[in-house]
Amino acid sequence: MRKMISVIAALSLALSLAACGSAGSSSAPAAGSASGSTAASASASGSAASDNVLTVAMECAYAPYNWTQPDDSNGAVPIKDSSDYAYGYDVMMAKKIAEELGMELEIVKLDWDSLVPAVQSGTVDCVIAGQSITSERLQSVDFTDPYYYATIVTLTKADSPYASAKSVADLAGATATSQLNTIWYTVCLPQIPDANILPAQESAPAMLVALNSGACDIVVTDMPTGKGAVAAYSDLVLLDFAGTDGDFEVSDEEINIGISVQKGNTELLDKLNSVLSTMTADDFDAMMEEAISVQPLTN
Repeated sequence: MRKMISVIAALSLALSLAACGSAGSSSAPAAGSASGSTAASASASGSAASDNVLTVAMECAYAPYNWTQPDDSNGAVPIKDSSDYAYGYDVMMAKKIAEELGMELEIVKLDWDSLVPAVQSGTVDCVIAGQSITSERLQSVDFTDPYYYATIVTLTKADSPYASAKSVADLAGATATSQLNTIWYTVCLPQIPDANILPAQESAPAMLVALNSGACDIVVTDMPTGKGAVAAYSDLVLLDFAGTDGDFEVSDEEINIGISVQKGNTELLDKLNSVLSTMTADDFDAMMEEAISVQPLTN
């Protein structure tokens, strides 16, 4: 039991909020967002052009996309106004982009609901935080081409009656949950026949704790989050129905992950896309596998 509590605590530290497939964006103020010269220089053309610093916002709490750690191991980057460091797939991508553009990189840690408002206000140059390129978000911000192509997976315990499921139909009757304000919860769970859908969980760690505690039979998430969870919890099984007739039905906009910038900031958007255009889906996958291999919960 002590070991389980320790794992759950570590997971909460590494994963605490949000999700790549989050369905909506909040209009909440950008609490905790960067200030000073970055905010002062914000404009439709973006602050990056004026100070040669690429200011990137993320949660620093959503492994393997991004997380917080106490040192600079594996190439982690300092978090602005903090003694901690950020790392993960999003940081790796931000580092590559900044290097290719000859810019300095600054990581700003914000909660999920503050990310879009921070971009809108120009407080940060962009958000690299596992955001899906949804039509709803495109009303508020502009997006680059995808920097990751996610797939939907299901997690259950190895001894669960659903561990051998081969399709969404095989999950019929399962007690299920997922993260609040995500396509996993709003789009995927309702596709499970006769599912007992529990209230949404506030965070990815809470979702996984619910599964491990036996509160539910399954949770639905994306592949990177699923792989990270399996690395942390040895008794979990990842079910991937992708490429079969029994897969969840989701649109490209719901699973393609992009970098968001202030609307009208075509200068920065073009620069970011110029770097992404040199990378392939295989490059993205290789980078994600590296992030999963070094996330804190696997060490």
